[in-house]
Amino acid sequence: MTQDQTGMFGAAGTGDTSGYGGLVRTAASTGSTERPYGGYFDDVADDLERAYPDFADAITRVVVDRGELTLHVKKSRLLEVAFILRDKLKFEMCMGVSGVHYPDRTGAELVALYPLLSMTKNQRVRLEVATSELDPHIPSLVEVWAGNNWHERETFDMFGIIFDGHPGLTRILMPDDWDGHPQRKDYPLGGIAVEYKGATTPAPSNRRSYR
Repeated sequence: MTQDQTGMFGAAGTGDTSGYGGLVRTAASTGSTERPYGGYFDDVADDLERAYPDFADAITRVVVDRGELTLHVKKSRLLEVAFILRDKLKFEMCMGVSGVHYPDRTGAELVALYPLLSMTKNQRVRLEVATSELDPHIPSLVEVWAGNNWHERETFDMFGIIFDGHPGLTRILMPDDWDGHPQRKDYPLGGIAVEYKGATTPAPSNRRSYR
């Protein structure tokens, strides 16, 4: 199964990676990766299955791509999986949380990504959790990894994902009264015209738009 993607790295021709130039490339949509995953990835999956009896229900996909192991987790099970990864599998550190906005994925438009690191075992794994724009709630992982506090605030600020249970979920980059979430793809470019030495560059909203 394949799907078309706009922009992305690996561009040819114009070199456009933003999607503004209309670049469309076909990328593989693999679903779950088949065993063996390779390296220590099989050990991580096996250890999690043994430590977590509800593995099959909580983990919707296991994907190995570009040398990374990603576990797609139901948001209702995220806290359970996170605690087991920290306490039983020794993933002591979460490197933060990143947001992604996929407007065409109906019911799963907003995604949170968590890169985890086991310093004990020198292993890495990523968690991916999807939610709807209409119900943009995902459990906070601050009680599991306290360092996620500011990362979750930034992801809320930029993407509008609401992390339930966060001790103080407020904006961290934009003013408190800011309207909207600037890194979502439906956010208007806006801006003001720039004048320099007699020349005027139109505002972004007047010179290009998302396709």
